[in-house]
Amino acid sequence: MSADLARPRLCVSKCLGFAACRWNGTAVQDDFVENLKGYVDFVAVCPEAEIGLGVPRAPIRIVRKQGSAVRLVQPATGRDVSGKMKAFAKKFLASLDKVDGFILKNRSPSCGLGNVKVYPSARSSASVARTHGFFGAEVVERFAGLPIETEASLTNCRIRERFLVRIFILAALRRIKKKGGRIL
Repeated sequence: MSADLARPRLCVSKCLGFAACRWNGTAVQDDFVENLKGYVDFVAVCPEAEIGLGVPRAPIRIVRKQGSAVRLVQPATGRDVSGKMKAFAKKFLASLDKVDGFILKNRSPSCGLGNVKVYPSARSSASVARTHGFFGAEVVERFAGLPIETEASLTNCRIRERFLVRIFILAALRRIKKKGGRIL
């Protein structure tokens, strides 16, 4: 790698090749994330482990009872972790310094983007809608101008190319600004 190339700083779901922290105690080996490791600085996070759900753990899901707000619940225990997840997401994201983008776990009730199943009850087998995961929703709200994708969306070559261009440009601009240079 060229010494002149600015290194983007990405926040990534920890289960994408950094730690076996998924609900079932596994990691997802993602070739794209793996290939980025020589060129990108990562901040890996597992929101579910961070709020104390443990590894392995009973799965969680998003539930919306008729007429109510969505909740993040663990059906096996009946535990509602909505408040803990929202508080963690706000605190963690507020502490992130100089991040150029995000790669989040697809379909995760904490990290997913737009395709996370919403159920009418904790025990229902049929979903009724799709939404962002609790952490993913906070990322989208707080960092709307940055590249934010899931590992699944990055299998699309056009999305992947746009993502790469944006993170490297943002890193270069951040470096110029740090050195006191003018951008415009």
